[in-house]
Amino acid sequence: MRSTTGWQADGTTGTLRRAPIERRDLRADDLAVRIDYCGVCHTDLHALDGDDGGAGNLLVPGHEFTGVVTATGPDVSGFAVGDLVAVGNIVDSCGRCAMCRAGQQNFCHDFPTLTYGGTDRHDGSPTLGGYSREYVVRDRCAHRLPAGLDPAAAAPLLCAGVTVWEPLRALGVGPGSRVAVAGLGGLGHLAVKMAVALGATTSVVSRSPDKAEDARRLGAHDLVVSGDPEQLAAARDRFDVVIDTISAPHDLGPYLRLVAMDGTLSQLGYLGPVTVETMDLLVGRKKLSSAGSGGLPATAAMLDFCAAHGITADIELLPSSRVNEALERLRRNDVRYRFVIDLADLD
Repeated sequence: MRSTTGWQADGTTGTLRRAPIERRDLRADDLAVRIDYCGVCHTDLHALDGDDGGAGNLLVPGHEFTGVVTATGPDVSGFAVGDLVAVGNIVDSCGRCAMCRAGQQNFCHDFPTLTYGGTDRHDGSPTLGGYSREYVVRDRCAHRLPAGLDPAAAAPLLCAGVTVWEPLRALGVGPGSRVAVAGLGGLGHLAVKMAVALGATTSVVSRSPDKAEDARRLGAHDLVVSGDPEQLAAARDRFDVVIDTISAPHDLGPYLRLVAMDGTLSQLGYLGPVTVETMDLLVGRKKLSSAGSGGLPATAAMLDFCAAHGITADIELLPSSRVNEALERLRRNDVRYRFVIDLADLD
């Protein structure tokens, strides 16, 4: 086993404490990665709160990180010690099902192995995440970090970035497309940057008019205030694609009414049950879709696109010793737009 250090849930309060962590010895197709930067995701909060069974179990969060290869297994040929790499929330899959063969490992029929809160397919051990100084990962689930991308600001691309990238590409967003992004947070601000870079006329839908300046800075063409009935009425049937990144339960009706004929509302932020009035779909032949994370080919393509267009997350970088502060502020939505922790203080 390989010994490292990380931030582990104490099993009762959800507070993280510094603790020793054991990583497996390298298998033939493994990389050992020194983690430098790890994004802090709302999913981490859900895990710590026990929404996915994390509370009370051995839990080290973190599933969007960048770092440096420090060792390789004997069968690894695509990476070398010293390479900058990025790892997202999937670290293995069956490799055999139709989804895996299509490059959609995120939809693996045998369920993908998650970076944390999962079970290793070979030895049955629990996976422990990126709030740690080292991770051991199959080489095919790591990506080269393109030159020019700041490693700290690129870390959130591996979860938040690919989560919005997949529906934008699947729905054919490009020049001439009219896109609205509902919610301007960790997902939403990257959706705006990517939609603009894809050539779409892009708007932000927010309950806060104070987000107008940020929306313009990110490249959006305008802001629609969701609490203003006149603005909502003026924007009715206006957008080919609405990317809904709102993480709290909410009525989808107002957002479906913004969708143009034959357009799509892609619901990404809230993963619980929703209720939809059929008439909001029927009038205009509108579609409701969703997406989750991304497959390995899409993640690689997203990283290349972001490098070509200079896209990274807007982050607040904190030493990992302040991770509990970051999580508490994230609960209050007190961040623009993604926390990233620097793991160097674990040395």
